[in-house]
Amino acid sequence: MNENNHASKCVLKSRCTVANGKSCNFQCPHFIATNSRLRASGVPADYRLVTVANSPARASQPAVYKSVDAYVKTFERQFDDNGERIKSLYLYSASPGTGKTTTASAILNEYLTQHYIGSLQRSRQALQQPAYMLDVNAWQTLFNEFNRSNIPADIGEEASRQYYRQMQAAKTAPFAVLDDIGVRNATEAFRGDLHAVINARVTNGLPTVYTSNLPLAEMERVFDARLYDRMRDQCAELGFVGGSKRGMRK
Repeated sequence: MNENNHASKCVLKSRCTVANGKSCNFQCPHFIATNSRLRASGVPADYRLVTVANSPARASQPAVYKSVDAYVKTFERQFDDNGERIKSLYLYSASPGTGKTTTASAILNEYLTQHYIGSLQRSRQALQQPAYMLDVNAWQTLFNEFNRSNIPADIGEEASRQYYRQMQAAKTAPFAVLDDIGVRNATEAFRGDLHAVINARVTNGLPTVYTSNLPLAEMERVFDARLYDRMRDQCAELGFVGGSKRGMRK
């Protein structure tokens, strides 16, 4: 008899009572529902099953994960309209490849699964996009694509549609990750759009996880003193240590 290992493909496996049982398969409505929300979240496919517990960055960043463990426990607050708000996080390291994006993805996945399970427990319809991850580098590439001269109209229009669709999602999702916000060599127009995304989120008290190779204090230079001051309010900065671990993830 073949062993059922379908749960290895499901982000709910650690919380599911029938994981790898007879009813654990591709037809499971909860598997389908969470998968559709993960695809809509913008998290890269390689990171959709990463959790805080199984994150490859956990072993090399014990101090960070001690804080992250405590942070994800606050996600229950998303269902309490009058409760204490969920704070934001700023994940920083000067060196690339230390696990910031992996950790941010794991945190987003935790929020999304908590939203889905909590909605079911409260007989609510889960949002289709409760969390969204904006890859700022890829977003800037879209911006450059439709602002280049002599680009075919159909290519420029499609890039523009994707760009503004991602911008709206990043502004309005109840929870978001803004990955690599330390923009370099950006035009004032692009920097202004990123400023608008961050400002919309802090103005509306929406929890955000930022990742950057620049410390939070540098955001005063990247943007302006007013936005920096608003970003650091209700935001904890976590520093990653060590060098790059890229190529080591299994």
